[in-house]
Amino acid sequence: MKTRAAVLRGTERDWDVVEMELDPPKAGEVLLRFVASGMCHSDEHLRTGDLPPFKFPIVGGHEGAGIVEEVGPGVTRLAKGDHVVTSFLPSCGHCRWCATGHSNLCDLGANLLAGCLPDGTYRFHLDGEDVGAMCMLGTFSNHAVVSENSAVKIAEDMPLDKACLIGCGVPTGFGSAVKTGGVEVGDTVVIYGIGGIGINSVQGAALAGARNIIAVDPVAFKREKAEELGATHSASSAEEAAAIALDVTQGVGADKAIVTAGVVNSEIVLNAFNTIRKAGTVVVTGLANMEHNLEIPSSFLTLFEKTVKGSLFGSSDPFADIPKMVELYRSGDLKLDELITKTYTLDQINEGYQDMLDGKNIRGVILHDS
Repeated sequence: MKTRAAVLRGTERDWDVVEMELDPPKAGEVLLRFVASGMCHSDEHLRTGDLPPFKFPIVGGHEGAGIVEEVGPGVTRLAKGDHVVTSFLPSCGHCRWCATGHSNLCDLGANLLAGCLPDGTYRFHLDGEDVGAMCMLGTFSNHAVVSENSAVKIAEDMPLDKACLIGCGVPTGFGSAVKTGGVEVGDTVVIYGIGGIGINSVQGAALAGARNIIAVDPVAFKREKAEELGATHSASSAEEAAAIALDVTQGVGADKAIVTAGVVNSEIVLNAFNTIRKAGTVVVTGLANMEHNLEIPSSFLTLFEKTVKGSLFGSSDPFADIPKMVELYRSGDLKLDELITKTYTLDQINEGYQDMLDGKNIRGVILHDS
């Protein structure tokens, strides 16, 4: 069949919306019709070269929600007509990592940047050439074929234009606070960068019972949004945030710091490290250039027993936590509508990403044609 999709042909180039060939699903795969796709910063990292794929061109998008239109042989998790959220991290359920509670590190994720499906082959084709898909998904396409291990069934009354955010940004940010960071009742938490990930770290910290949540971002409207969704304080700079943290803790320092900036660098991580107390924790969730190294003072790491740890997908389990996020939304505890600043058509994808870079959006969402 044919499908329209946004393709990236190389670094520092605009997205190109083209018509592509799409193969039918093979064993263990499903054909999805996407209804909506979140516009995550990770796809911008593809364009800038901070997160290089193994080959261009590549179909973008990894934060989607849609409906199953066809299932391949042997599919057991899904059926035609099911509503699903795609997980940018597939989960097999039985590898070492899945079996020990770390399904976000599942071995099936080995091909995330190559773009091929788990069997090593491709379903998208353009001008006779195999084309990969971001995180083996390609949610910037009207249709895509994905592994059943990458699609999580959700309740049919869940709005898909909101559910798409649960494929990446919401559990990544939420889990960075609650799971990786282990935020507890009464904690003081500093969150650096209030985009699609950071705003959900704010929500996670608030629901976990943090006493002080300090949102750090140079953009005023993002700080205001953070305060609407649970932040007790906001700051335009790391220096201002450090002063607030010391004030509200009587000079002790923050318990947790979560780095969710769109592009991470050593300065941000060092500021977070210096803001936490003895035995405090820094969670690094945002991405940096693959060649960039972080530097922290090793003496204070040892003498003050501070912890610096990475977080992928907020240490979440796609098949357990995506449905949980849906239920939190349906109960009114988790806000999704408020995260969406603006919606776009597929043809407006470059405008949407420019709005993100200009600091206009918490999260943009592409609504696919019916």
